[in-house]
Amino acid sequence: MLLLKGQKIDITKGRSLSKLAFQFGWWAANDAMSIDAACFVLSEGNRCEREEDFIFYGNPSAQSGALTHVSLNGADKEAVKLSLSALPSSAAKIAFTVTIYEGEKHGYGMKDTSDMYLRLINEENGEELFRYEYGSDLSKETAIVVGELYKHNGEWKFNAIGSGFYGGLAALCTNFGLEIEEDSAQEAAAAVEETVMSTIDLRKKIVGITLEKKGMTQVAARVGLVLDISGSMLNLYKNGTVQEVVERILAVACKFDDDGVLDIWVYDNEYSRLPSATEKDFEHYVLNHIMNNKKIHKFGRNNEPPVMEDVIRKYTQEEDSALPVFIIFINDGGVAKSIKKVITESAVQPIFWQFVGIGNSDFEVLKRLDTMEGRIVDNANFIHIKDVSAVSDETLYSQLLNEFPLWLKEATDKRIIRA
Repeated sequence: MLLLKGQKIDITKGRSLSKLAFQFGWWAANDAMSIDAACFVLSEGNRCEREEDFIFYGNPSAQSGALTHVSLNGADKEAVKLSLSALPSSAAKIAFTVTIYEGEKHGYGMKDTSDMYLRLINEENGEELFRYEYGSDLSKETAIVVGELYKHNGEWKFNAIGSGFYGGLAALCTNFGLEIEEDSAQEAAAAVEETVMSTIDLRKKIVGITLEKKGMTQVAARVGLVLDISGSMLNLYKNGTVQEVVERILAVACKFDDDGVLDIWVYDNEYSRLPSATEKDFEHYVLNHIMNNKKIHKFGRNNEPPVMEDVIRKYTQEEDSALPVFIIFINDGGVAKSIKKVITESAVQPIFWQFVGIGNSDFEVLKRLDTMEGRIVDNANFIHIKDVSAVSDETLYSQLLNEFPLWLKEATDKRIIRA
């Protein structure tokens, strides 16, 4: 299987796997270039908690015996071999990386490489499970987070990332929480800031392509995200799924809003309007502003109308503007029937509600949005994505933005949106 950037696939589900090999290949334009593969074993907090959990040529074996870095002779240059059964229970994710040694010092970047790939091999029978080719869209970067092996619902999955970093190995270590030598700290800190931007830039590019396909490249809008924080959502907050949702929707806000601001609410039977997220502060947003925020009511029952009324209040009273509003509303079921009244009454406002149902509920109320009567325009849409973490960015953005352009035209024709 040849993976695409942003694609997520099951690794262990439906398979009996115990020993894997992640095999890296590349071509360097200059024989003097030194390219290295490595991996970071990460905790639930997306941090490499101990130096020994950074596996590379200088530390080729994990203490647990689960991971080994080896050099290869042939098209495959290096490999990280993994025994799943030996991984400690604290290992939630493994990030696989490639770096150019002292790339900035010598003026090398990913533009000086080609044919970069990662192959996942079942070591027990030699079967190639997938091949991921990456890096062709990079230039001056000196490091790449190739992808991540991560645990989801007790199974291991792989996320094909291919995002470029500036600052080489030092920047990667800083990004994953490891301390580096003092004389490299300032340079690495600056590099990590650029890296965060490049991760968002990847998703912004995908949003841009989606908007181009839908003829929406000139559209400007304010973007809001409403997150269900009722009791059934607890695991999704803990395992990083909600944090990833914030990051993915932020890319939409960056393309629609000149300020690149994503407004965020959470709700259960109460609601909270949270600080907006931007490109520079989205990392650990859920942990910092939600999970560690004692002022937020969490994991109760759901009640949507109050938070929806606050959304309307913000955009039509507190911050009235000629720009339309695109609200992405995440819910995992059990929606109050009284949302129909709020949606109907808000049809005269420049607000479009895009509901996203996640999980296995039947979403009876949300499925009937398109047949609601008594509205001047159809101002709401519903899509169901059972496992949002398994959907590629391309698919997610295409579905999210499918109905919005139709509403924009209709709302403009009805003079709901001011010209």
